[in-house]
Amino acid sequence: MEGFKSIVDNPPQLVSVNKKHKKSIYLLAFALGSWQIKRLDWKTELIARFEDRLIRPPLPLPPTIDPSVIADFDYRRVFAEGRLRHDQEILVGPRIHDGQDGFNVITPLERGEDGSKILVSRGWISKVKKDQATRREGLPSGPIVVAGLLREPFISNMFTPQNIPEKGQWYFPDVEAMARWTGSEPIWIEATMSPDLPMALNFEDKGIPIGRPAEVNLRNNHTQYIFTWYALGIATSIMFYIVARKPTGRRLRRNVDW
Repeated sequence: MEGFKSIVDNPPQLVSVNKKHKKSIYLLAFALGSWQIKRLDWKTELIARFEDRLIRPPLPLPPTIDPSVIADFDYRRVFAEGRLRHDQEILVGPRIHDGQDGFNVITPLERGEDGSKILVSRGWISKVKKDQATRREGLPSGPIVVAGLLREPFISNMFTPQNIPEKGQWYFPDVEAMARWTGSEPIWIEATMSPDLPMALNFEDKGIPIGRPAEVNLRNNHTQYIFTWYALGIATSIMFYIVARKPTGRRLRRNVDW
């Protein structure tokens, strides 16, 4: 083909590999490893703080709550009394539980005579129990006491689909949006239950939401990251030392026009 040149038609040229690139990789890996040590200290302290709150006696939720102080009570065990507004129920999903597809049930809890409401994450139900008509036992009508963990609002990431409240499609628990949609306060409680397998199976069959265990579920992989970055730094430094010992720079062959 006229005008086409293959790699065979052009003479190769020797080019030097810049040793500064290897040194930069070493310094970057060392810096990231050191940064992960700080992250490990921060995450360990955070988990310890949350676990300390878990072992404290549960607090009665006050009639009025300032959302700005929720961070100081994150993972604090609380209880509240009221009536569940099943007519304003929100299903967040899909959510997987023990390999099965389903939804997380969010129901406003109406408290007191003023009709103020908070949001309660009651737990997981199977996909086949989506219709309320199939789970009457999971819809208590009288006054109840909800026990759970007071939690901070969630923050979505760039991969989370946008919720479409008008179509009843909720993909992540946007506490502020849910509060506006149901006329509730932006207060979020995650109902807890004992991790009892037979009880959970019974709940699943009846469509009763399976609450979360009262434990801190934050991942802490920073030790693994520390070893990874430092290992990369050590490996890079060894490679840099081997290359630096050679009298001439390491060379690669490349094509002039490729």
